[in-house]
Parts: sequence; structure tokens; C-alpha cells
Amino acid sequence: MTHLRINPSILSADFVNLEAELQRISSADAVHVDVMDNHFVPNLTLGLPVVRRIQQVSPLPLDVHLMIEDADRWAPQYAEAGAASVTFHAEAATAPVKLARELRDAGAKAAMALRPATPVEPYLDMLGELDMLLVMTVEPGFGGQSFLDLTLPKIRRAASAIEGAGLDLVIQVDGGITEETILRAAEAGATVFVAGSSVYGADDAASAITALRTAGFRDA
Repeated sequence: MTHLRINPSILSADFVNLEAELQRISSADAVHVDVMDNHFVPNLTLGLPVVRRIQQVSPLPLDVHLMIEDADRWAPQYAEAGAASVTFHAEAATAPVKLARELRDAGAKAAMALRPATPVEPYLDMLGELDMLLVMTVEPGFGGQSFLDLTLPKIRRAASAIEGAGLDLVIQVDGGITEETILRAAEAGATVFVAGSSVYGADDAASAITALRTAGFRDA
């Protein structure tokens, strides 16, 4: 049985009490940190100094998702700050293979994200340079959006390509992940799930994390 990894997004957390909010999700697999620059996406969150501080107090490894322009310049700095995994967007990287190698050289897992309308096919030859492929299941930039089922065929195609090439690469999905949607994404081939409001909106975040893992295996 494949282990489903749940990475709650602190985009839905209470930023005024962020250290306490990190403790609420200590039963998860990683902390998903959304970095937005108000250019690549129409929202502004936090940057490198805050991520460095989160790294110091987090009970879990950091899964940093960069929704920013000029990823080639900035992404390696997040790896150097101690992030366990750094995700850059294919649409924001000039030299994605070079960038993925720089992230690995800096000690982080290298991940690349695709917006819902970005096809995976142009990037199949470089999947071996990655540790994780993030298929966005909503448009990046805002939490609380509904899951886009139109992304499921892309997840399936990516999973098929990964299996066919014998790659050690996981698929992450981000956006609209709930007890109702996680099974569909898991059946398509995803094994890492970013969940924001469905975890932080619950009274008991730990129970919500457990419920997501259980729902992902229902009828499997």
C-alpha cells in the first residue's frame, strides 16, 4: 500500500500565531509553504526571511512552493535556507534542468509545478531531473478554490510516463483537496497532497489529516 503524504498549506493558517499553527499539524508529513510575489500570481504572502524563521521552529520539513517570477535566481536560496523540498513553476523558469540540479546540489529535493493549463508532455524528458512533479489542481494564487477535475487526465499521463521510465518520482497535487476529492487524485496517480482549508479549517487538524489519508484509500 502506497503511503499517502499530507502536506498542509500554511496559506490557510493564522499567520499571527504561526508557530502554534505549525504544532497543530505535527502529525502531517511536511509543511507546505506558499511563497507568492504578486507578479507571477495576483497575491502576496511571505518571502525568504520568514521561511528561514519557519525553518527554525517547524516540527516538520518544509515543502516550499514558489509562485514567483525569476525562479532561476530565487529558488536555490530557499534550498540553502534549509527547505527539504523546493518547487518552482515551469512557467517561471528559464533553465529548469539547470535549476533542478542546483536545488539538489544545495541539499533540497527538486520539484517542478505545472499550472492547470500547462501540459506535461514538453517536460517528460526532464522528469529524471526531478524528485517531485506538482500538478496544480486549481489556478495558483489563492486558497479555498474548488478542485479542477480536468487536471486528472494530466495526472494520469504523468504517472504513466513516470512508471514507464522507471523513475523514482512522486506526483503532488495542490488545490481543492478534501475528503471528497483526494481519492480521485490518488487513483489518478498522486501520492502527495497539499491541503489547506480542509485541515486548518477543522477544529482538530490532526483528525483532519488522518481523515484525508483514510479517504484517499477508500475502496482502493
